[in-house]
Amino acid sequence: MGYLNGRVALVIGAGNGPGRAIALSLAGSGAAVMAAHINPTLAEDTAEAIRVVGGQALSWTVDIGSRFQVAAMIERLRDAFGGLHIVVNAWWVNKRQPFLTLDEYDWRRVIEINLTGAFLVGQLAGRVMADEGGGAIVQLLPPVAPGAAEQAPYAASAGGLAALCTAMAVELEPLGVRVLAIPALDSADATASAVLAALQQPPE
Repeated sequence: MGYLNGRVALVIGAGNGPGRAIALSLAGSGAAVMAAHINPTLAEDTAEAIRVVGGQALSWTVDIGSRFQVAAMIERLRDAFGGLHIVVNAWWVNKRQPFLTLDEYDWRRVIEINLTGAFLVGQLAGRVMADEGGGAIVQLLPPVAPGAAEQAPYAASAGGLAALCTAMAVELEPLGVRVLAIPALDSADATASAVLAALQQPPE
């Protein structure tokens, strides 16, 4: 019986890296988890790893740049587990290319996933949480090395994510929805520990 017993969590990017570690940690603390990823095999691998040790989990394939897909994912989760209490967005993409030859499609795709996707997840999940009495939205902030070359859209989206989380917090926290921006750390397990520690902190 963990401290998240009875809670329902959605982890986006749960197929590998910090997203997988976070999904496993949330399940280990008692939450029912939807493991969402753009790769269905990776998503199911994480969900099965939770189920095999007695946890509740289902997998879902999603491209968070699509409002329709995000809405369908949240609806399926609520149908399966009866609510939504925690969302962790641990998915971002990068496209390394010199700025002067950067293709507009690649720019738009990185922004679509990293920034617009976070907006869609935050807005649609935030509406559900506000109606259901509150919750927590966790956004992992991607690491960007100062002065790193050939990462213009990635760097722009990383800065935008931090600002987006601040703006979301201002509007959602009075509705009982906490917004937590947590930098991704060097290891997946350390990042998962940071997320769980933040979720255990009482609201200010």
